[in-house]
Amino acid sequence: MFIGHYGVGMAGKKIDGRPSLGTLFLASQFLDILWPVFLLLGWEKVEIESTTNSFLMLRFTSYPYSHSLAGAILWSLVFGLVYFLVKKNLRVSIVLGALVLSHWVLDLVVHIPDLQMIPGVGTRVGFGLWNSIVWTIIVESLIFIGGVFLYVKSTKAKNLRGNIVFWSLMGFLALAYIMNLNGPPPPSVRALAFVGLSQWLIIFWAYWADKNRKSTIEASVG
Repeated sequence: MFIGHYGVGMAGKKIDGRPSLGTLFLASQFLDILWPVFLLLGWEKVEIESTTNSFLMLRFTSYPYSHSLAGAILWSLVFGLVYFLVKKNLRVSIVLGALVLSHWVLDLVVHIPDLQMIPGVGTRVGFGLWNSIVWTIIVESLIFIGGVFLYVKSTKAKNLRGNIVFWSLMGFLALAYIMNLNGPPPPSVRALAFVGLSQWLIIFWAYWADKNRKSTIEASVG
């Protein structure tokens, strides 16, 4: 899943208006931000396959540290704890930790059975929505659109830049998703890892957008 994770991140703004959209995106995509680093270090492995189903071009042979259930729970606790130590805000820390864990839950829905429960244990799970291109696009698009709706309802632009930067980011995410549906397989695992690291551009873009918008629910959350 790609834009669906960002949709869930945007929905987090409706729960609590204080964290920046960049922080919400960082949490919802945290496992996929760790993954390319672990690939480059050789700690996790993936194989590139040629197939007409663009969602199944990658065979995740080993990613126990970033994408096992135990790993996801650990990273969600670490993320929430670090935020709490820095910001001293328990509510937001819980929201962000839940967003980190939500990544694994959404991946469980779309992945074929390749997600480990615990590192070193052979059992793998996945409901396999990726086997259907049409249904994957429908489900992921609905999550993304829902997230956009909730974010827009929960914020308002401070200035013209607040609209331009946000909507250009949404357009970029939608375009990137469409291009990935029809694009060729990555040329190498190393190239794939560097593309994964480029997600930081989206996170910084989100910080920029949110800086020029104001939460409309700040008063209700204290």
